[in-house]
Amino acid sequence: MTGDDFRPKILIFAAEMAYRAADAAGLTKAEYPSNTYYIRIPCSSLLRPDLILYAFKKGFDGVLVASSGDDCPFMGEACIEKTSKRAEKAYELLEQNGIERERFKVAGICSTCVEALRRQIQDLNETLQSLGPIKTT
Repeated sequence: MTGDDFRPKILIFAAEMAYRAADAAGLTKAEYPSNTYYIRIPCSSLLRPDLILYAFKKGFDGVLVASSGDDCPFMGEACIEKTSKRAEKAYELLEQNGIERERFKVAGICSTCVEALRRQIQDLNETLQSLGPIKTT
């Protein structure tokens, strides 16, 4: 598939507050790539690193974890530290499986951060366009 034909599939694990931003993006008709799929999670610090690898193995070209950050209603500021540790483990798993780390992003998105969410999705989409389709082993 060439660059113009390739439409990367992006999976977004959206924590509670970030999911509210995604909902607001839909309500305000904010433009971002339509090749995104959402899974709502209570807190990004609960997301197991092996599920990120599993998403790639099931055909997703990129994964974005939209964390609530310190706005997390469940973990508060502890969310950031725990999410960071899980993300590092996910990066290790990706490396072990020959998947470029640029395909995975973690971003703190508050409930009113529609533009930040849109920009993160757009940036990841552009990165994936330049990398091309994923080649898993």
